[in-house]
Amino acid sequence: MKTAVQQQPAYVLHRRPYRETSLLVEVFSLDAGRMTLVARGANAARSPLKAQLQPFQPLLLDWQGRGDLKTLTQTEVRPGPVLARTQALYSGLYINELLQRLLPVADPQPELFAAYIETLAQLAQTQDLEPVLRRFEAAFADAMGLSFDWAWATDVGEAVAAGGVYGYDPEQGIVSGAAAGVRLQGLPGEVLLALADGDLASPDCRRLAKRVMRTLIDHLLQGRTLNSRALFSQGRGDRR
Repeated sequence: MKTAVQQQPAYVLHRRPYRETSLLVEVFSLDAGRMTLVARGANAARSPLKAQLQPFQPLLLDWQGRGDLKTLTQTEVRPGPVLARTQALYSGLYINELLQRLLPVADPQPELFAAYIETLAQLAQTQDLEPVLRRFEAAFADAMGLSFDWAWATDVGEAVAAGGVYGYDPEQGIVSGAAAGVRLQGLPGEVLLALADGDLASPDCRRLAKRVMRTLIDHLLQGRTLNSRALFSQGRGDRR
């Protein structure tokens, strides 16, 4: 039996040609999570869908079909922020690629969807992109079941102490400096405590947060690469 969905808030994560004139469109939707839709005729020269089905564009979508691959039946474009600056655009492509490559299919994540909307708005408004990306990565870690407390060493069940030295493991979170086989070591307790208080302004906090989130993302990728990282390295700075 065919299922039909109407007026579903969604964003395009990626699209690619399909057959002669269609597109396969990967979307992140509020109630259905990540999924792939067939947009029939969308790749034809005169189709308005080619311009409508763009990344970062808020959409209301209708679809129907059986199985995992549904057919897009209606698209409504909604107003939204514009990622006009190069680094903001690269940052948007980075978070899209995280969702496309790592988020399980058909796994609704309404809190992450809300974080995604807020992240796009902030990327369009600010030139200080690092805190925006770190907050989204934290929301993504939570959605993937890998959230952690900056101020708690899980292996010993104790609060982080200023002056102590700690490590980070993606499956455990923050651990004591004595923990064996930890991927990331030498993390100062005072910086972890500052991060627990929400400090993403100081250089030490920014460096440590980026190291930790990079370790977490690499753990999820399991040796695969992110194309968006190459864009950052070609630009003026590496913020992801």
